[in-house]
Amino acid sequence: MTVLVALGTAYAQATKDPKPGGQKTPTAKDTGDQTYTIPIVAEESFKAVMDRDVKEKPGVMRRQQTLMESRYDLSNRAAPLKMSGGRKALQQGVRVKLPSGMTWEKLAAMSPEEIREKGLFPQGFLPLPHVKHAVGGQVFPKQQIDEIRKQEGRSLERFDVDMDLPEHLLPEFPPPIFLSNRPELGDVSQGKVLTIRNFFELMNGKLTPVQMEGMRQLLTPFPQAEFNATDARKVAEGSLGVTCLDCHVNGHTNGAFHLTPDVRPQAARFRLDTTSLRGMFNQQIHGSKRSLRSIEDFTEFEQRTAYFNGDIADAAKKGVNEPDRPTQVAMMAQMQNMFDFPPAPKLMTNGRLDPAQATDLEKLGEQVFFGKGQCGSCHPAPFFLDNNMHDLKVERFFKPQEINGQLIRPDGPIKAFTLRGIKDSPPYLHDGRLLTLEDTVEFFNLVLGLKLEAREKEALVHYMRAI
Repeated sequence: MTVLVALGTAYAQATKDPKPGGQKTPTAKDTGDQTYTIPIVAEESFKAVMDRDVKEKPGVMRRQQTLMESRYDLSNRAAPLKMSGGRKALQQGVRVKLPSGMTWEKLAAMSPEEIREKGLFPQGFLPLPHVKHAVGGQVFPKQQIDEIRKQEGRSLERFDVDMDLPEHLLPEFPPPIFLSNRPELGDVSQGKVLTIRNFFELMNGKLTPVQMEGMRQLLTPFPQAEFNATDARKVAEGSLGVTCLDCHVNGHTNGAFHLTPDVRPQAARFRLDTTSLRGMFNQQIHGSKRSLRSIEDFTEFEQRTAYFNGDIADAAKKGVNEPDRPTQVAMMAQMQNMFDFPPAPKLMTNGRLDPAQATDLEKLGEQVFFGKGQCGSCHPAPFFLDNNMHDLKVERFFKPQEINGQLIRPDGPIKAFTLRGIKDSPPYLHDGRLLTLEDTVEFFNLVLGLKLEAREKEALVHYMRAI
């Protein structure tokens, strides 16, 4: 602890301007090439920081909203198909806006070099900045904020930023819960959000004692970078923190986002869309960049450092949780491995479509998926992931730049996530830059140079809705 405090103090004294957590919001220029960006000793009072953040919030949100509206069609265009819980319709249609006078066909006929030099890469295909990128941190949707306040009296509402996507573009809330140890039960959520207040009532008789204890810990709040009791928090009152399932609600996702903990400096970090825990039992690597080799490793690292943006010095100040690996971590991991995918009645046991149940369009989509579309090379059946990291080299299409505080640069290798149940998990890609499955098809068609026809694109979307 002494070493960590000394580290933070030395950095605070060495920097000329106060940094986040204490103080003045830094820019990409401020943070430069620093690894440590948050001082341990605050240089301003909490009230002064909160007053300034509250005053600046409308401008911060207007800037982000302007960016979002320039990139996307954010309207509510529901598809005639609901997510697995049956309470919310999927959104449909390509939402990424094209440059003036351009079509997807014209763009797909151009080389990456030509697109780069002419600045024609769609803005919605560029990395998506955090609402307040220089500060970052977890941002929750309003539905989750309201439910946790109602059940626990705990606030997940930040005074400096809000969610930047409308609710109709987020996952179903609350999402259904499917258990791999009790598949015959179907959705066991009863339409409720699991919390520390109700988990025993909902899960008694469905989980083992070890799994119940793991669930309890996944629902116990611990201090997080922006949600804690120190002067560096971004909530009005001192907070117990957040839980694992505040982000991975009901073992799935609610569209919450933050910044990846494993990249520095601050401006180079990328927005990280919260992923689903469904099918964790079959995943061999974890984390978009870290490639942690077990769910136990991931769980422990999240508790020790990622809750504090990968900053061990910040964790020491705010209240790091160091769970015991042989017992607590193991039980949390066991519970995470119980969250199953939603039913996919059109899939056979090998993960391929049942010809007797699939439509002609879905069958064509499967052919494209495993053939011309190249999707199956990274997302093979039956679980639609290959447990590898892949580099799409999207930087071939754009020039380095700064957008709303984020350095737009190469992503490097990113974990390929499972596509099972993908219709339930918008927005898409690791940073949520793609709002619909149609956007995702156009992105990969361009980036991989697939030259898909309109009918093939439509078929791919229908197929992914079925898996």
